[in-house]
Amino acid sequence: MLEEKRNFNTRNDGEIVSLDDLVPKFHLLRKIDKSIDWKKIYPIVEGKYSKIGRPSVDPVVLVKMVMLQHIYGIRSLRQTVAEIEVNVAYRWFIGYGLTEKIPHFSTVSYNFLHRFDSEMFEEIFTLVLNEGIDSGYVKPEVIFVDSTHIKANANRKKQMKIHVPAAVKTYEEQLHKEINEDRDDHGKKPLKEKEEKEETVEKTVSTTDPESGLFHKGEHQKCFAYEAQTVCDKNNFILDTAVVPGNIHDSVSFDEIYDRVTKRFPQIKVVTADAGYKTPWICKRIFDDGRIPSMPYKRPQTKENFFKKYEYVYDEYYDCYICPNDKILKYSTTNREGYREYKSCAQDCEHCQLRAQCTESKVMQKVVTRHIREDYIERAEDVRHSPLGKDTYSMRSKTIERVFADAKEKHSMRYTTYKGLNQVTNWVRLKFTAMNLKKLAMWKFKNDNPTDFLLDFLDFFNFININAKKPCLS
Repeated sequence: MLEEKRNFNTRNDGEIVSLDDLVPKFHLLRKIDKSIDWKKIYPIVEGKYSKIGRPSVDPVVLVKMVMLQHIYGIRSLRQTVAEIEVNVAYRWFIGYGLTEKIPHFSTVSYNFLHRFDSEMFEEIFTLVLNEGIDSGYVKPEVIFVDSTHIKANANRKKQMKIHVPAAVKTYEEQLHKEINEDRDDHGKKPLKEKEEKEETVEKTVSTTDPESGLFHKGEHQKCFAYEAQTVCDKNNFILDTAVVPGNIHDSVSFDEIYDRVTKRFPQIKVVTADAGYKTPWICKRIFDDGRIPSMPYKRPQTKENFFKKYEYVYDEYYDCYICPNDKILKYSTTNREGYREYKSCAQDCEHCQLRAQCTESKVMQKVVTRHIREDYIERAEDVRHSPLGKDTYSMRSKTIERVFADAKEKHSMRYTTYKGLNQVTNWVRLKFTAMNLKKLAMWKFKNDNPTDFLLDFLDFFNFININAKKPCLS
């Protein structure tokens, strides 16, 4: 039996307190508040407000309120406002007193949906990133590229089939020119230009959010989703992001994010990516730009119990392939996709004991293809076996994969409540802005206050030890 009971009548007692005294000395929001100059928000939003009418909510307050939502992974603006009303640290961060009325969530929502455009979100993201660059924390010499899927706010059962124009790849014109040059070198006639007939493909589209894409990978359940193509450095600072529908392959959406990040950071030397990006075009782009692609081994897409492609040896001097039975496959043609076709002699295959492991062709002929840019893939393979390739690729689990894990676990980026590519892009960019801001604040505090940082760590360590020793109450 307890000796005395808590007196709950003190709830109505009045006290004279300072809001600043109620926020712990080492609170995260104190570090974030000092990490950047928040007054730089004003030039960004200049022109978004009318000079007539009643006074508006301070734009810095609106930005800080949305940053709170993404820093702490709060599911909505409505819930964010509810949290700010009862949290003294949140009130301190946005500059509101204990009894001051917090702006209504609809005011915040209206501004971010209608008044502020994508360019403003980009500028806020750049503001935080530039602070990291100026502080010397961003190291873009080695970058890590990957994408993650975000479940869309769309019912999988509400869908329809439509025909849409086929996506035109940025390199098709250049590839067509190289194909004809290769055919000319082999004594073949150039390919004729395709008729200007618009090609269409059938796609499954959500009737709830038509701009999302149907995503299905491995054992994942089919769902409508978006894909956030993202780049970070070795210190996990997010350098840029581009959002596309979830049914677009990584290699197709690579060019947009690559162009943007290399324009911003021309000092990039190594581009680290997974096997999905290991295509002739991407390897060529990176090598031709004077950079190095660091990519893993890509498994050959061969039928089970059949010879792998690497078991057919290419003879560069005679421009032919040699099969596992030491027979020659000669050059036949270069197709429209940019692949040279090497075909075996039907008589050699007809009586070959290894034919069951080689081909199921009814005409007794094996065809091996080689892309006209295959040399770039082979150069990427050489990098993979080098110390540079091994070191940089091994860092993916600690960099870009960690970024995605934190975004989904700590900042609620597994699914979005927004609809439309533009709104989801702004939402993702705010998430990554908050993540950069949080990292920037922690690094600045650690470097500017090494003693305080150590004390903060020791306090946390002691708190864990004390609570670990407390007996459980039954």
